[in-house]
Amino acid sequence: MPTPRDVIVVMDPIASIKIAKDSTFAMLLEAQRRGHRLHYVRPGGLAVRAGRAVATLAPLEVRDAVGDHFRLGEWAEVEFGPGQVVLMRTDPPVDADYLHDTQLLALAQRQGALVVNDPQGLRDFNEKLAALLFPQCCPPTLVSRDAKALKAFVGEHGEAVLKPLDGMGG
Repeated sequence: MPTPRDVIVVMDPIASIKIAKDSTFAMLLEAQRRGHRLHYVRPGGLAVRAGRAVATLAPLEVRDAVGDHFRLGEWAEVEFGPGQVVLMRTDPPVDADYLHDTQLLALAQRQGALVVNDPQGLRDFNEKLAALLFPQCCPPTLVSRDAKALKAFVGEHGEAVLKPLDGMGG
């Protein structure tokens, strides 16, 4: 069995997730099952102190039980470094706070933490546009800010899924 690691998760408020459909929660359950130590970063809890990336976090225990799906330990400030796996799992919008978090996590990465997903990749490439790298797997697609063009596209195809590039839903 691999050496247990510290898995630090940067995610949306854990109390409000829907555990039946939340992929981050599923990852946490599996990491815990494999013996890794889980830690939850307080929303807004990333910072730089004395030139080093840190997080305000608490030990986390997860359970597949609606309404009783997590338990947190005591909050502490921890410096990022080797041996840590940091999961960047916040949902859009991709706003200034999100971009700043990726910049702080890039510093954590330089300090030796393994940050998944790569902070620069999150900044440089929109998750919805990434699918366009595989046109053979895509249905007819239009990316536009032009409402008239979008209406014409829906009219041409009859049904369409409209999604904001920097948000959730569709």
